[in-house]
Amino acid sequence: MRTLQSIILLTLFVGLASCEKNTLYKAYEDIDDGQWYLNNTPTFKFTVTDTTERYNLYYLIRNAQQYPYYNLYINRTMTGPDPKLQLTLLDEVYLSEETSGKPFGSGLGDMFDHKIVFMRNHRFAKPGEYTFTFTQSMRQDPLPFIMSVGLSIEKVVPDTQ
Repeated sequence: MRTLQSIILLTLFVGLASCEKNTLYKAYEDIDDGQWYLNNTPTFKFTVTDTTERYNLYYLIRNAQQYPYYNLYINRTMTGPDPKLQLTLLDEVYLSEETSGKPFGSGLGDMFDHKIVFMRNHRFAKPGEYTFTFTQSMRQDPLPFIMSVGLSIEKVVPDTQ
């Protein structure tokens, strides 16, 4: 019985690790007490060495079912290795169906995880350290039931068909 459990755990671990091999960076920042204040700016720093690769960039949002809106406005700021401001944008992301309230993403109980692409096939111009900073722009301070915010940067995998 112990051997079967070990085999199952090893299989799960290998499967999860193989999913991550194309991930350049992945991190979450927990939001204290699920209350995202306007002055709370989750910040993510990572290093790019290969400027020939293309990447998809994703917001990682975890919210409780009690989140009072179907959408979320996020300001994102990206700076690059030469500290010049490279990009500031406001994005609207959808966390649930507008009319029914049915949550998007994957969930267990009353918590839902969302992986939402905000840049496709992006190529970083220069090698070095990049920083993304996110702020909420929902005009409610604090914004309740946002449990964590994150960033995932994954290599674009060409179709092999």
